[in-house]
Amino acid sequence: MTDNITTVLGIDPGLDRTGWAILTRNARSVLSLRACGLIHTDADQELPERLEYIYGELQKILSEYAPDQVAMEQNFFLKRAITMANTVQTRGVIILACQQAKKPITFYPPKRVKLMICGTGTADKKQVQRMVQLTLNLNKAPSPDDTADAVAIGICHLKTAPLNSKINVKAAFFAKLKAAQEAQLKKRVKK
Repeated sequence: MTDNITTVLGIDPGLDRTGWAILTRNARSVLSLRACGLIHTDADQELPERLEYIYGELQKILSEYAPDQVAMEQNFFLKRAITMANTVQTRGVIILACQQAKKPITFYPPKRVKLMICGTGTADKKQVQRMVQLTLNLNKAPSPDDTADAVAIGICHLKTAPLNSKINVKAAFFAKLKAAQEAQLKKRVKK
């Protein structure tokens, strides 16, 4: 975090198309889109080559934009087993690149992202794109869908992370308080 600006990398993982977006939130909680794009792999390439390409491109993005945090879609699969396996492997490569760059990752289910962006967990792609456009005051909605989803994931994170951080601090405080109380009770019992 520099000068009260938080930068997040939003990621919508996929073997064929991985959407990514770099967003910032300033001290006044104003959100901005710095950059976004698509990591596209060729279906004619072998799986290891495709994963290596995604890994390399993600390393470039992490190095160039130096985000403070990463937010990634947590996938739920109702599709074919091959699609699921490929996406899981892609997520592994992305997680590895982020871990090596020492960037904390938060995962968001699609319904939570849609709820945060559109007010309903059942919003369609067009609704998400339009609300992303309005939220960031963009001239046009980001596209394709994978890129728009990455932007939405980043927005969701930037809007929820400050509250989640406060909740985690409060929970840690209460856990320490409870441990201290239990320690005092044990001392009293021993006397």
